[in-house]
Amino acid sequence: MIHFSVRARVALVLLICSLVAFPAFAKPRHPNVNSLSKNSREIFTTAMEWGDKHWDPQARLCRGPASPFTSEMHIRSSFMVRDSTWYAVGLLLRDQPGDRDRAAEIIRTVLKEQFRSPGKPWDGTFRRYPDEPEPGDKAVMWRAYDPNWREFIGTTFAEILIEYPDRIPADLGPAMLESINYAVAGEIKEKRLLPSYTNISLMYGFLWSYAAVKGNHPEWVAPATKWQEDTYKLYKEHDAFWEYNSPTYAGADLFGLALWRDYGFTPRMRSIGSEMEAGLWRATADLYSANLRNISGPYDRSYGMDMQSYVSVAGLWLRTVLDADKAPLTGFNHPPVDHVSDLWFVPPIVVLDTRIPADAMKSFRSLQGEHQVRRPIADERIATAWIGKNVIFGGEITGHTRGVDAASQFHPVTAQWQAPGKIGWIQLTRCPKIDASADKKGIDIATAPGDVSFRIFAPGLVASKTKSAEWTLPGLTVHIDSDSKSFTAEQRGEFVEVTYTGMTKMFMSFNPKSE
Repeated sequence: MIHFSVRARVALVLLICSLVAFPAFAKPRHPNVNSLSKNSREIFTTAMEWGDKHWDPQARLCRGPASPFTSEMHIRSSFMVRDSTWYAVGLLLRDQPGDRDRAAEIIRTVLKEQFRSPGKPWDGTFRRYPDEPEPGDKAVMWRAYDPNWREFIGTTFAEILIEYPDRIPADLGPAMLESINYAVAGEIKEKRLLPSYTNISLMYGFLWSYAAVKGNHPEWVAPATKWQEDTYKLYKEHDAFWEYNSPTYAGADLFGLALWRDYGFTPRMRSIGSEMEAGLWRATADLYSANLRNISGPYDRSYGMDMQSYVSVAGLWLRTVLDADKAPLTGFNHPPVDHVSDLWFVPPIVVLDTRIPADAMKSFRSLQGEHQVRRPIADERIATAWIGKNVIFGGEITGHTRGVDAASQFHPVTAQWQAPGKIGWIQLTRCPKIDASADKKGIDIATAPGDVSFRIFAPGLVASKTKSAEWTLPGLTVHIDSDSKSFTAEQRGEFVEVTYTGMTKMFMSFNPKSE
């Protein structure tokens, strides 16, 4: 006989009572191409064209598309394990002749790429590419393996099992469910996650409960429920996620939250998922400029500065509700753009319905007026921004707890504006611990004594026009008042890198050229 703790028994009874009164999850939508909205169908078609083009029948995976920034992963191998599972969702949704067989081939290939290494930190995650070696005893997370593939691939498997179980061979369903269980078990044993790791926390909160119920692990019901409540409690401290404002990761957050509100096993999970989803959309809309088709910083994690020049997952979500000429998304061929493989996240997204509150949707359609943003994120952390007609800029007050180095995705000072023919931008790339506060007048910066560097981009930009006290940029003039000891400006291809040494304070004001 199996014995459960009192807490687990109570949680199980509550779950069973809930399932008696409510369906196990919101009714699956079973979308097909014709049921998609016009905009969802357009971006889905584009994503599938890229998947079809990069499909390799021998590898039974998709090859990574060309990018202007070739990563080490692409140097070693270009077949993409996680991203191919997203393409598999699209194949099952499209359901044309041969699509089911191809999807099954991908799923069988991906199942073989799951690490089965009991006792190792990477147990239960998946190789990022087929010839990735087994990590060694001194393996470093993120370099030798990515533990987050448990959540990304696990949630994709779950979506397939919920929406299209009849479109895969009978033997694959149990194998996928066992793989999900193994991934969750590996995550439980590793104990690396915190609710503050927002995008993975949200996906894990769904996947853990899915494995508890569908994978027949009643002992996981209580801890999975507690994880959801802890994630929600942290969010409710300031109605903001700790992993704040990332055009890429906020898109993954929205995916996790849509899983909660569509497939949550209890009314409570569906309710708080919907609440957080609506809150995230409103916070994003507050920072969005429909004129510039960009989300203003500051960014906790960012892969790019112009959403019309790289593929962000938030941009993919918005493309499902906005026409191509209004969405914060680029063309994909001329020139090749960074993170274009994130296009394959589109099928898992369109399987879920996009739900944006009506008030937020107004801001995505048109600028609702210039405005100040000031939003507490966590203790001592406050995001600030000014959303103007022709320029947007932001700064994060950190309580002097965070700085920026060359490898950081954190950008506490940012600006974007309409330069001739393209979006120009400024990004702080190096600094000591910092506080930066933005308002209509500009950005006020205070740091521990040290060097502060910015990267600037605009078409036709030249370093000679970037002086210590004034940057004369195409379409924008930036006035600088600082206590730095020296200043350098260096041309590096299409960018200009500027550095202020020995600085503790600076004020930046922005003057865009009128149209």
